[in-house]
Amino acid sequence: MLRRLALTAVVSLAALATAVPVSTASGPVSSGSVSSGPVPSAIPTTGPFAAARPSLGPLPLPVPPLPGFLDGGEGKGTGEVNEVLTRLTVSVENTGVAGADGTFELECGPTGGSHPQGQAACDRLAEAGATRAGRQELFRPTPEGTMCTMIHGGDATARIVGTWEGRAVDTTASRRDGCEIARWNSLVPVLPDVR
Repeated sequence: MLRRLALTAVVSLAALATAVPVSTASGPVSSGSVSSGPVPSAIPTTGPFAAARPSLGPLPLPVPPLPGFLDGGEGKGTGEVNEVLTRLTVSVENTGVAGADGTFELECGPTGGSHPQGQAACDRLAEAGATRAGRQELFRPTPEGTMCTMIHGGDATARIVGTWEGRAVDTTASRRDGCEIARWNSLVPVLPDVR
């Protein structure tokens, strides 16, 4: 850290010394004052920083991706905004809620498929994907050995298979104990609300 700070200071001084001519740096000489001569250069001539020379000029800018009309007019270049990065198959059984059991397809970006609450489910996935903890925990099963309350939330089971934000997903969920109930509830509306 100290080395980086020292290098930044030396390079900054070197850039300033290069940008300000010697005649301006020494200041105007008044008729009654004694000049001590030109100001010494701030650019090191020996030592580890001697090779560090500032490059003057504009900073390089990153090249943005080409718009669709420049890739041959097809609009099928890589990184296309319309690529579906989330495509899940949600299978739900034994919920006891009319219309909640079955196998549903869910696509996000753009929203599609046969999921009964497709837009709300995509919004929930986007919300979870916006946080690091959500990306790590959303589909992760309850770790083995976790102490959970012995509350039975029903016989509902679900399996979610597919890709979410480009990552493979293959997980099951149930309502057999407090941890699994909390996990199921965190996946609503991707999974049906059976409370």
